[in-house]
Amino acid sequence: MPDAFDLIVIGAGPGGYVCAIRAAQLGLKVACVERQYLGGTCLNVGCIPSKALLESSHLLHTMQHRAARQGIVTQGVSLDLPAMMKRKDEVVKGLTTGVAMLLRKNKVEHVQGHGKLAGTGKVEVLTDGKVSRTLEAKNVVLATGSAPIQIGGLPFDGKYILSSTEALTLDKVPARLLIVGGGYIGVELGSVWSRLGADVTIVEFTDRILPASDAEMALALQKLLAKQGLKFQFSTAAEAARVEGSDVRVKLKQGETVSEVVVDRVIVAVGRRPYTDTLGLETVGIQTNKRGFVEVDEHFRAAPGVYAIGDVIGRIMLAHNAEEEGVAVAEILAGKHGHVNYPACPAVVYTHPELGSVGLTEAQARDKVGEIKVGKFPIVANGRARGMDETDGFVKVIGCAKTDRLLGVHVLAPHASDLIAEATLAIEFAASVEDLQRSYHAHPTLAECIKEAALAADGRVIHS
Repeated sequence: MPDAFDLIVIGAGPGGYVCAIRAAQLGLKVACVERQYLGGTCLNVGCIPSKALLESSHLLHTMQHRAARQGIVTQGVSLDLPAMMKRKDEVVKGLTTGVAMLLRKNKVEHVQGHGKLAGTGKVEVLTDGKVSRTLEAKNVVLATGSAPIQIGGLPFDGKYILSSTEALTLDKVPARLLIVGGGYIGVELGSVWSRLGADVTIVEFTDRILPASDAEMALALQKLLAKQGLKFQFSTAAEAARVEGSDVRVKLKQGETVSEVVVDRVIVAVGRRPYTDTLGLETVGIQTNKRGFVEVDEHFRAAPGVYAIGDVIGRIMLAHNAEEEGVAVAEILAGKHGHVNYPACPAVVYTHPELGSVGLTEAQARDKVGEIKVGKFPIVANGRARGMDETDGFVKVIGCAKTDRLLGVHVLAPHASDLIAEATLAIEFAASVEDLQRSYHAHPTLAECIKEAALAADGRVIHS
């Protein structure tokens, strides 16, 4: 007899395990099926290990290049890459172990294996390609995430032509590194390996890094990264690569000009595709759209009794968005009013300085409301930033000129990933620019830059 549950979640990434836990909190009997590792891409080969390496590489760079300015004399500071990788792995292990504990604590049954739909309300669990268990439930949630996109002429080989996964496990620093793709994954990985000593070039098909970000903020970050040693080639496509000995020869095309570069390693970071392979979607009548995503309605329903969240539906392909969608669908299935406010979803690029954004870009705001007001404040004018010796960047606040409604906040600064939380809450509560102006901000803090940028939107800036 099949094992019966109220809900089966396929996938234990940020969306899946959070959905399973929230559903269990609401009284449902839940199974969470995961074929590879708890925590999904984010905890194992994405967000967490990359940020661990970003932190370690930034610390090394600071000790080597900036400590002396603060009166700290260092001698013999050097890279121990195996130790750095070991620490990264320990961070990952601690968090994935924590997910297992959370599932047990909330009485969610973790089922190891490949989950596959086998008709409405039925999931087969495959181990070594064979059905090892059959589960039944009134509802199933697909939370299977995504995988790196491959370029036809640059197939991953795991050694010379790498995805973002292998880029986090290199056993030595490549002297010459080419990164294909100037999105947030590309610039973050470029920052890591540049700080560790690689000569990094990023090629991007569009005319700038971070095409989805506010153009002014992205250009400012681009200039700072160039000062840090990263090189860029824009309006350029990587068409093919071949390995010759220990070299990788990459064919690049810029307009009608074709060239070849020789590097030690290539990282392809041109985006991610939804993982829908071998999920048995056809057994419940689900067809993916042209981009491969599962389409859902306003309640995340893809078919009767089947729901989908996270990267597999492609609304916002970020871990924290998957978590919110997981909570929402769990609450909907428990008879509550789950909801996701997508315009209030923040995005962060973990370079140095970091770039945090929430709400509309300046171009989007002009298109949506017409007349806007924009306030900016330079980080160099902030007392805390000067004390930290971290003065690059600025804050931009965008509001509606007629209603004063806060439309977007963009922070290029140290700790922008933390600073953007204030702006996220403000967007969530439909705050005005004046609300930011009149809110207390402790002194001296970096957060004062947000208040000052809001004041600047009305020509009232105090400290610049």
